[in-house]
Amino acid sequence: MSRPWAGGSPGRRCRLLAGALALGACGPSEAPVPPRLSLAGVLGGVDTAGYDRAVEPRPIGLPADHGPHPGFRSEWWYLTGNLEGDGGRPFGFQLTIFRASLAPAAPTSASAWATNQAYMAHLALTDPQAGRFLARERFARGAQGLAGASADPLRVWLGDWRLEGGGPGGPSGMTLRASDADLTVELDLEPGKPVVLQGERGLSRKGPRPGNASYYYSLTRMPARGRVVSGKDTIDVAGTAWLDREWSTSVLPDGVVGWDWFALQLDDGWDVMAYRLRRGDGSASPFSEGVVVDPAGRAVGLTWGTDVEVEQTGAWTSPHSGVRYPSGWVLTVPSRGWRLRLEPLMADQELDLSFRYWEGAVTVRGEQRGSGPTGRGYVELTGYDGNPPAR
Repeated sequence: MSRPWAGGSPGRRCRLLAGALALGACGPSEAPVPPRLSLAGVLGGVDTAGYDRAVEPRPIGLPADHGPHPGFRSEWWYLTGNLEGDGGRPFGFQLTIFRASLAPAAPTSASAWATNQAYMAHLALTDPQAGRFLARERFARGAQGLAGASADPLRVWLGDWRLEGGGPGGPSGMTLRASDADLTVELDLEPGKPVVLQGERGLSRKGPRPGNASYYYSLTRMPARGRVVSGKDTIDVAGTAWLDREWSTSVLPDGVVGWDWFALQLDDGWDVMAYRLRRGDGSASPFSEGVVVDPAGRAVGLTWGTDVEVEQTGAWTSPHSGVRYPSGWVLTVPSRGWRLRLEPLMADQELDLSFRYWEGAVTVRGEQRGSGPTGRGYVELTGYDGNPPAR
């Protein structure tokens, strides 16, 4: 899963997103600051005519599905991960590239600027040793080489921020390169475990109506090695990353205001992902769910509330936005005997951008039938701007 602006109808919010992304025609890094937006509004059931929709399972094939799906209204390439430098200095990172269709069909204009595709990207680095959280945002139109995506070979880019594969026929590895002033993330990534198809063979249902769904797959444990720049420090790093790929047209049903997403990589080789779709009263939608992945890559789905539960243990109020977020959790998976305690590397990992949300690295400590699994992970919290806290 993967962002909150209060006020206005969902249709207006979607038009504002289109306008904000279209500002990227000015260039990838100097677009004006757009109005505050809500992904819950953007991903709702509006403006679906003419677009493809996720209504039933379909084969997920690579490398083709690493690339874009322009018939759908939105999609993203979402990389997060935990890294360590010399001496165990911890870092968290995020690079997300979003694609949005501004209209179902490409324009007929002969202009080289004509396109119905627009891109937005977020880059972030958590550096708790320096007490530093850096986040950047870019927009660009999918024309004139400013931004785009291709499948074989894999290449997704916005300006000089890019995710690329190893070559034609399906990348055995990927490279991430993104830099902006005092923030750089450069990583070589290996696939690690096999692809995990989320939901029903890759169809992730988010609501009761046909089309309230996305196609969704993950690479849950990608060995990563490279370097980061944080302020004036350049550090060689190694660690693990998590890639989510998702595309849809009207993924969220009415009444869902945001989500809490948890992706954990345990030191014993197990991975777990869970997300809670939050309704306006703070309760969980029945379409919330998760998955556990064993060290060999075998995945088993989890039902929220029975197979997986999350309890909030603390809260944090942003000094930048005044938004109050959960901060600290216990994630329970009864079938594994897990009670996993999650603590942010830093409380302040809020991306106060055109979409305001909290996304950050966490540590994991817990109990598992007498032993104590440890690990690291990432948590994403959306929809808390003007909405009640989760409960």
